[in-house]
Amino acid sequence: MIFFKKKEILLKDFFPEGFIDIHSHLLPGIDDGAKDLENSIQLISKMSSYGIKNFITTPHVLGDVYPNSSTLIKNKLEELRTELKKRCINDIYINAAAEYMMDEQFSKLLEKNDILTLKDNYILVEMSYFSAPMNLYDIIFEIQLKGYKPILAHPERYKFYHNDFQQYYKLKKAGCLFQLNLLSLTEQYGKGVQKITDKLLKEGLYDFVGTDTHHTNHLELLKKIGNKKTFEKINELLKSNSNTFK
Repeated sequence: MIFFKKKEILLKDFFPEGFIDIHSHLLPGIDDGAKDLENSIQLISKMSSYGIKNFITTPHVLGDVYPNSSTLIKNKLEELRTELKKRCINDIYINAAAEYMMDEQFSKLLEKNDILTLKDNYILVEMSYFSAPMNLYDIIFEIQLKGYKPILAHPERYKFYHNDFQQYYKLKKAGCLFQLNLLSLTEQYGKGVQKITDKLLKEGLYDFVGTDTHHTNHLELLKKIGNKKTFEKINELLKSNSNTFK
């Protein structure tokens, strides 16, 4: 256990060596994250200054809005890796998976086994902020039937579960792992999300964390988690990322 004398902690001391961010939007120009290659490098450089140097970045795969194919994602990853090398940025490890919306398109990709995993059989999934899919538990079952382990991105942000907390236990029982958005520890998504985040933490329902970085504003806000109290809450989850995805 690391002990800090001061209440405030610099992020470069907050994240353990070898920490792997499993949720971000750093590939250039394919979703609502990095706008272009220059922006990708800017975001990665800022995160590197925080001590985050290992990434499995996860562009959206979302119906007709972000119909990113596995091939496109891999090509964009190589483009970014080439640019990092060109700029002699050699201390960054970056791979790519995807953040899959659990919709009809995802079901088709699942059927074809056309899935980019975070590592081994872990896949990052999300659902609409308005409501869960009608066939949510069928989809979760199909994911596992195909041999994958679903990690649900930012469960605290699905407000339709806030007044029915038992649904979180039901999801866990169904085999869903939970990934906390680090900015949910702040008021970035509202006090309601912050409150549910604390409850999910106290109940020990989270498995992993991610920054869900889209832009520089997110990275400025991330500084707010740099304190002893927050570190003590999520230290084991930070380690879980490192141990599972190294």
